[in-house]
Amino acid sequence: MKDYTDEELAQILDQPIFHQISEVADDMGVECYVVGGYVRDIFLERPSNDIDVVVVGSGVEVAKGLKQRLGDKAHLSVFRNFGTAQVGYRGQEVEFVGARKESYHRESRKPIVEDGTLEDDQNRRDFTINAMAICLNKDRFGQLVDPFGGIDDLYDGIIRTPLDPDITFDDDPLRMMRCVRFATQLRFIIEDETFEALQRNASRIQIVSGERIIDELNKILLAPTPSRGLIDLQRCGLLQLILPELQALDIVETRNGRAHKNNFYHTLEVLDNVAKKSDSLWLRWAALMHDIGKPRSKRWEPLTGWTFHNHNTIGAKMVPVIFRRMKLPLDMKMKYVEKLVELHMRPIAIADEEVTDSAVRRLLNDAGDDIDDLMLLCEADITSKNQVRKQRFLDNFRSVREKIADLKERDYKRLLQPCIDGNEIMQIFDLKPSREVGVLKQYLKDAVLDNQVPNEREPLMQLLLQKAEELGINNVK
Repeated sequence: MKDYTDEELAQILDQPIFHQISEVADDMGVECYVVGGYVRDIFLERPSNDIDVVVVGSGVEVAKGLKQRLGDKAHLSVFRNFGTAQVGYRGQEVEFVGARKESYHRESRKPIVEDGTLEDDQNRRDFTINAMAICLNKDRFGQLVDPFGGIDDLYDGIIRTPLDPDITFDDDPLRMMRCVRFATQLRFIIEDETFEALQRNASRIQIVSGERIIDELNKILLAPTPSRGLIDLQRCGLLQLILPELQALDIVETRNGRAHKNNFYHTLEVLDNVAKKSDSLWLRWAALMHDIGKPRSKRWEPLTGWTFHNHNTIGAKMVPVIFRRMKLPLDMKMKYVEKLVELHMRPIAIADEEVTDSAVRRLLNDAGDDIDDLMLLCEADITSKNQVRKQRFLDNFRSVREKIADLKERDYKRLLQPCIDGNEIMQIFDLKPSREVGVLKQYLKDAVLDNQVPNEREPLMQLLLQKAEELGINNVK
């Protein structure tokens, strides 16, 4: 965070694009300001190429004037329904809008818009740190207009609304997600009155489309420490409405003096561990969902205590349901998350015992190209406070990784698929697609994975004929 005088801001904005905008606005006799995130990021010393400009007048006309001044190398897009226009020039995007004031119907996020002053426009902004403006007109070029103390809030690391937070969130409930998202990305604290308004207005999130919610949630997950945002969502009541399956993990039960761990906070620790090692959004989703099946699988066993048998399989089946409801992509990204949730216990089971070639072959076969991500997730899942136990797991995982590397080097991915496939099995025995074909195919696959026979045609054919005879299949062509 760095403070600047108006003179220093004028030097920062001493760029051809801002002077061109200034000249067009002065020629038209209108006030013109750069606003929002671009201004905020100047003080945070973060790069930004997207420039938002507010015109006290017609933003579209200033955009047209800028396009004419810049010539053919500039691209103009006009969005008349929204009263905005965008000019693209040499890798920069400048969006123009007329200053406006807004009012809302309670059942909709779509505002009723009227022309307004700069003050009206700053009043409608979501947070004080996004409500600052810098004048671009020549006689006031570089002058900061900060009516709500956005600079002070940047210094203090606070997220706060310019006006009454209840009105801000009630008017546009998506701002609640944005509030948590900015706090997470910037590592800021949500001011008390603003947070209490989040709690009071959480139910309003139900009028926001799933796509808009997911866009903000993904940005939270991609933050350096995503747990910060998820804890805020949980504390204010939004998580229960957005992702109740994750909220359901926040429980600890005790019987006969034996308690299980809080799987919500365990999940957040795993997520943060993954975030330290990978920027992959979908690997972070897999971390978020890896224990999602535990509430449904939880059982009390008098001899062993709390168990969560098959929580990985139950969780994997929940993934498509959650993705569909939340408007997440139902493509290979979902399949990837589903696979990692299903398999996340396998490396742990292998590492807890003797690491055998056979077990690693099966793991490599099932995980395929996602084996490295699976191993990263599983290592992140080791959150035991018992350092001796934790180190034992990590040492065993190192052995698993070494065996995986060795198998990869020997191209086991290609060799693990039996050279006699399902189509040939149907031809040999004159069968149509059926359960018997699946049984025979799996039998050969298991034989190769367990290294019972080499992956060669002659020994596999002998096994195939023996198994077919056991199944009563004798019609060899």
